[in-house]
Amino acid sequence: MKPTAAVPLDEDRYHSGIPALTDKEFSLFQSLVYKESGIFLNVSKKSLIVGRLAKRLRELGLKRFEDYYHKIQESGPDEVQILLNLISTNETHFFREPRHFDLLWQVIFPEWKAAGETAVRPKKIRVWSAACSTGEEPYSLAMILLDYFPFASGWEIEIVATDISTQVLDQARQGIWALEKKKEIPEKYLKAFMLKGSGSQEGKIKADPEIRSLIHFSWMNLNENNYPIVGSFDMVFCRNVLIYFDQESKTAVTGRMLDRLSPGGYLFLGHAESLVFGDNKRVKTIIPTVYQYNRLG
Repeated sequence: MKPTAAVPLDEDRYHSGIPALTDKEFSLFQSLVYKESGIFLNVSKKSLIVGRLAKRLRELGLKRFEDYYHKIQESGPDEVQILLNLISTNETHFFREPRHFDLLWQVIFPEWKAAGETAVRPKKIRVWSAACSTGEEPYSLAMILLDYFPFASGWEIEIVATDISTQVLDQARQGIWALEKKKEIPEKYLKAFMLKGSGSQEGKIKADPEIRSLIHFSWMNLNENNYPIVGSFDMVFCRNVLIYFDQESKTAVTGRMLDRLSPGGYLFLGHAESLVFGDNKRVKTIIPTVYQYNRLG
């Protein structure tokens, strides 16, 4: 007897019991997500939509993805936020892209320290971690900054960390991760700035009060024209975010970020991202994906 060929299953649909996402439905969500966040979902993301939204449909007792789309329209901002929480990709790591941290320690921090000691600049450092996810990036920045500029040295450090997902912001504020995350943190920082959980927190690590005190978490949509943050920054980290935007959104977002930089401030992008500024003399490439901004250029 000839064996029957195996039939591939769409696992997300199989487990959800919900009919397949149609092209029309995908187009509806594609337009909505782009409008609300600037994130562009290409057709390869259809399975992502199914996997991320099927559980929500079941929670609401809905049978089709189009029903959920209409539910969002009826419910307003609260359900839009739930959608964005579900759609957002939140992969992140401590000390991601080590060359950026090498640049900070070997080049940028020494320049700032020298300028601060000669009163060329205030002894204050302000950093924005955009799309901070569950917090590994801002906490990494807090550790390396506090190591180089300890409280006793008279330097003031502030880190503003933002994200469009309220869910990951709640996790980031807690500053608690699985113990396996310690492999990403250099040993000296692990000993100086992380606490090992015990009892009900066994198997976890937690950021200590020193570095927690430096970071302020808040919600922000990078697609909005007016960012609800005050003042300028010495550095803006927006890494591995622009890859989800189309060219129009990339140009708008990076333009608004440059406007938030102090003269001589730095913009850090992800390893797969780059900007083409043409003859814009206000922007200088330091290394690939790191740019310095001069408002007076």
